[in-house]
Amino acid sequence: MISREDVLAWIRKYVSAIAEHKDLLTQLDSDIGDGDHGSNMDRGFQVVQTKLQEVADKDIGAIFKTVGMTLVSTVGGASGPLYGTLFLQMGSAAKGKLELSLEDWIAALQAGVDGVIMRGKASPGDKTMLDTLLPALQALKDAAAKGAGTGQALLDSAAAAEQGMLATIPLVARKGRASYLGERSAGHQDPGATSSRMFIQTAADTWAR
Repeated sequence: MISREDVLAWIRKYVSAIAEHKDLLTQLDSDIGDGDHGSNMDRGFQVVQTKLQEVADKDIGAIFKTVGMTLVSTVGGASGPLYGTLFLQMGSAAKGKLELSLEDWIAALQAGVDGVIMRGKASPGDKTMLDTLLPALQALKDAAAKGAGTGQALLDSAAAAEQGMLATIPLVARKGRASYLGERSAGHQDPGATSSRMFIQTAADTWAR
């Protein structure tokens, strides 16, 4: 089971990963977007870091909702609404829970991804964060269906997230600022897919033990 403390540890690890790779995210976004993905994400997640202490005694759903509301109010561009929606919907799915089974995590991530799809109106192959999140979610489901343990399922999802992120490189963007470039957006890794890969990878790094 994934405890509340595990969830808090994961979010802190994700905050650190965003801070550590802020310049990479900014460079990727400079190639095909506004060049502010790294700075926007880092700013929002630094505020998230300060809020975690206030909700450390709350249920996991409330923790996720606090993260989501913080991101919506502090992260600029498209990232705030999209990542905010991801966490808010995960919060609804995990309402009242003090620990998560593999099935609970799958349900929470499914709700979050569905929210991102509704908010962003994107599809697989549009060169967005969904190109990372959808394969990661499918890998979790496949592992659970085969009876894999939580640790193995998380490692499978991290591997699928990395493959999905790399698969955005040849794609032509069909959503967001990058879509304005048309064919010139091909050959660049999507910044949102990259920060989403960190989201999945840090969960696996924290929980797959």
